[in-house]
Amino acid sequence: MHPDSYWYQRNFISWLLLPLTGLFLVISFTRKLLFKAGLLKSVKLSVPVIVVGNITVGGTGKTPLIIELCKQLSKAGFKPGVVSRGYGGQSKTWPVDISQCSDPLLTGDEPQIIYRRTSCPMVVGPDRVAAAQYLLDHYDCDVILSDDGLQHYRLQRDFEIAVVDQARQFGNGFCLPAGPLREPVSRLKSVDMVIYNEGDKANVSFTVVAGQLHSLVGEKISDLIEFKHHQVHAVAGIGNPERFFNLLKQAEIDYIPHEFPDHYVFQPKDLQFNGELAVLMTEKDAVKCTKFAMKHYWYLPINIQLSDSAQQKLDHIIDLIKGSRSNG
Repeated sequence: MHPDSYWYQRNFISWLLLPLTGLFLVISFTRKLLFKAGLLKSVKLSVPVIVVGNITVGGTGKTPLIIELCKQLSKAGFKPGVVSRGYGGQSKTWPVDISQCSDPLLTGDEPQIIYRRTSCPMVVGPDRVAAAQYLLDHYDCDVILSDDGLQHYRLQRDFEIAVVDQARQFGNGFCLPAGPLREPVSRLKSVDMVIYNEGDKANVSFTVVAGQLHSLVGEKISDLIEFKHHQVHAVAGIGNPERFFNLLKQAEIDYIPHEFPDHYVFQPKDLQFNGELAVLMTEKDAVKCTKFAMKHYWYLPINIQLSDSAQQKLDHIIDLIKGSRSNG
């Protein structure tokens, strides 16, 4: 049974798993307390650290926010570097330095997107402290962004930004395994900024904006409007496939949906549909399909637009980092 069948409602399964949730909370709280007391060692880096994460399992939109943060920090005169867990990466050694030639099967899919879209130094590995130290040893970075890692308390952080999916929010409100929460909702009270993906524009939020379609073969670019009222195959192996499908629906594209698990490792046969209809996919999926791509495969990059209040909060964080640099 897929967790979504009970993570986003309270039913027999979720209630049955509550004792395990109690055990999870005891372990999680004890671990956090040990870090706070100094009995478990945490590491303070020589540059400011911004953690962008969430308190739920699954996609909330961290990757496009990380990309936007990299752009804004660079524009403000900083030299950001990014660390990530590299979820799903099968590398035998860590940390791994990301480059244009990196294999997403070894390093994970999202780090490849971040690197390609920002050109910022990017290092992945399960130990974010080791990854961050590698960045500082090999690159001239003066601020580090941690993609996810809100619960990775071994890495000390100066600022925490939590992303919440407005549509799914906190599911049934239970922590793992009875619900999707990694930490109780009260954890959001301690972060520096809570931002909602597709939330009310009057609040701290951002909206997703579709870019132009890019062919996986060659450098051809096409506007979404060119597929208006056309039938296509829509492929999504992300945390919340409906977000991708909704973008196509808004563009009035007649799509046949094909959902895959988050971080799915695609094989050529997965995309061999009947006929020669165009295959539209997310950028996250495209990085894993390039090797066997065909001319009718396209991917849709996305950007985000921050609400006024979100931009003000972000400006404040950047100003604080500037202030610490000046005082240092």
